[in-house]
Amino acid sequence: MVYRLKTLFGRFSPLRIALRASPVLLFTYSDTRNSQARLKEFHPSATLASSADLRFPPCPDFIALTPPFDMPYDQAPGRPGNLTSEQEQRLKELWTIVMRTFGVSPPPSLLESSTLTSKTSTTSANGSAAPPTEINTDASANGEKSKKKRFGILKRKDKDKDKDREKPKEAAAPKPTRTASTLSSPTIGADDENDKYGQSKQFKEALVEMTPEELRIAFWSMVKADHPDGLLLRFLRARKWDVQKAHVMMVSTMHWRLKEMDVEAIVFKGEGAALAEHDEGFLKQIRLGKSYLHGRDKIGRPICTVRARLHKQGDQTEDALNRYTVYVMETARMCLKEPVDTATVIFDLSQFSLANMDYAPVKFMVKCFEAHYPESLGICVVYKAPWIFQGIWNIIKGWLDPVVASKIHFARTIDDMTQFIDRDVLWKELGGPVEWEYKYLEPVPGEDDLLKDTETRERLLEARAKIIREYEDATWTWIYSTSSEARNARHEVAKRLRQDYVGLDPYLRARTVYDRVNYIQLK
Repeated sequence: MVYRLKTLFGRFSPLRIALRASPVLLFTYSDTRNSQARLKEFHPSATLASSADLRFPPCPDFIALTPPFDMPYDQAPGRPGNLTSEQEQRLKELWTIVMRTFGVSPPPSLLESSTLTSKTSTTSANGSAAPPTEINTDASANGEKSKKKRFGILKRKDKDKDKDREKPKEAAAPKPTRTASTLSSPTIGADDENDKYGQSKQFKEALVEMTPEELRIAFWSMVKADHPDGLLLRFLRARKWDVQKAHVMMVSTMHWRLKEMDVEAIVFKGEGAALAEHDEGFLKQIRLGKSYLHGRDKIGRPICTVRARLHKQGDQTEDALNRYTVYVMETARMCLKEPVDTATVIFDLSQFSLANMDYAPVKFMVKCFEAHYPESLGICVVYKAPWIFQGIWNIIKGWLDPVVASKIHFARTIDDMTQFIDRDVLWKELGGPVEWEYKYLEPVPGEDDLLKDTETRERLLEARAKIIREYEDATWTWIYSTSSEARNARHEVAKRLRQDYVGLDPYLRARTVYDRVNYIQLK
């Protein structure tokens, strides 16, 4: 398929795109209500057919397309390794605020430097101003106490007590006194007209209800195998590089993950615990394959197919459905490897009827994508929608953010689907030639035994805590540095964090059906 490059963002001219060595960026149009083209995704091996056309090469199968983590981050704009000087400056500003929120102070060597004691801003190597240097580094009245709080993060307080826990929890330090600088971190105002999910209120609640350490734990737990910069950049892109709004969104998401959904418990317990606890509402959806992960689209994004015809409102509670949705989204994250950082969702509406319609889970899914998993949706394809869906769609599209709405596409035939997925990798259920169907493999006895090995988990978590502290120190150095060495040093520590998580994963995450069939391969 050919995408025209005639209407692009102002400063992204075809000439500048062409001069950026391969790969070339991919652009798609937004919906019919907006004629302005939106920069979407890219394909690492796409080629520029002419000055106005961009063509796609075919993609191999699911796992084979997974790029290595240490692939150069020069692929998509606004991602680690491909930031303009202005974008890098915004990232530095956000990291500065985030570290303050977490109660993490700069290393003593930086505290003693004249850069930090100055009331003016420094200038980076590219000429942009560094973040403001007027930072409160005293998280407590006593400097030694502040240091202990910082270095105690992600460490256990009492190993004997941990043996009886349901899921791994990093020890929380005593709640410190909030300083004025912490509580006065940027906010969006409670009356912000764009704050449709009440994130400003959640942000304030998080600062009151959660300690800095709890917020820090929630953040690093969400990072998992991702690049830490990649996670913060999602919030920045979602909030159009507004640092204050990105900070509010990030903190409210940490509150949602830790206090509302308890995401890490869902991941830790998984299918095995649901089987042992007779959680039939959760298990039935997995066994049916109401949604499943399989295949990749032309850009290499993992595909999640939702079979709406299998949903019946009374088959499970709303809580079970929400936990299942989070379970699928967290599992899909395990299939993402840089530079691919979004997924494709297919809503298969074949044999759909009004008996299958349920607005509550749709609203929850929209909220997840817009508020708590920002910039995670690549495209959403609604396949074979019947005529009765037109009225339903008119309601749903009113809930959507314009950016999310621009990612929705409708496909009626297999030819329509091949705009997004190569025909020769489409399976028969979607009209393709591939002999494949979803089959659920039950949990294997002993597959989650490592979750019970608390001693090894303690040791691995302590080792990871050291790397995290090293990354935080490297981040402070990068924030106030004018050299490329500081940037490169952070990147190397980020790669070590990724490699470290691979070994830690089976001690924190229960095995899933996608582990059993080798769809998830973190190595």
